Amino acid sequence: MNSHQNTDVRAFRSFRLNSLLFSLLAILPLGGCATLDKPALSVKETSSPELLAANQIDPAMRERILRAVGQDAQERALRDELKQHPDNVDAAIRLTNALVAQKRPHEALQVVDTVLVAAPGNLRALNAKGVILDLEGRHDAAQVLYRQALETEPGNQMVQHNLNLSLTL
Repeated sequence: MNSHQNTDVRAFRSFRLNSLLFSLLAILPLGGCATLDKPALSVKETSSPELLAANQIDPAMRERILRAVGQDAQERALRDELKQHPDNVDAAIRLTNALVAQKRPHEALQVVDTVLVAAPGNLRALNAKGVILDLEGRHDAAQVLYRQALETEPGNQMVQHNLNLSLTL
């Protein structure tokens, strides 16, 4: 055998050894799933309401599970919509509301700022940013945005109401 054939044989043996080792490491943890007194996995299904109301689940963990399953999918869909249509104020407002509800105001501000770049001076986006700034305690900055929005639509009651609330805070 020449050195090239020796290299091929060593590589093949190394591959076989690695494959065998990987197989063993994958099978060993599964051995704990079946024991002599429980030869198979349980096929009994637990209904979703029972799972969600289980006393053994930590409330914080339950919230993370629900967020991972439901809200993250909605968040991804809204972010995808905004990537395709950066000026979609409806999607931005829905995403902003979801982020604020999850106590993620900094991310919500980024979303609104992105929309304001695509649709500068948009009344709803200015109002949403003002609300987030008010929630963060940045009332002066929020009031500037409310006044800017009122310049474009002076009779808007929603923005006027938010400005009045911000002034009282």
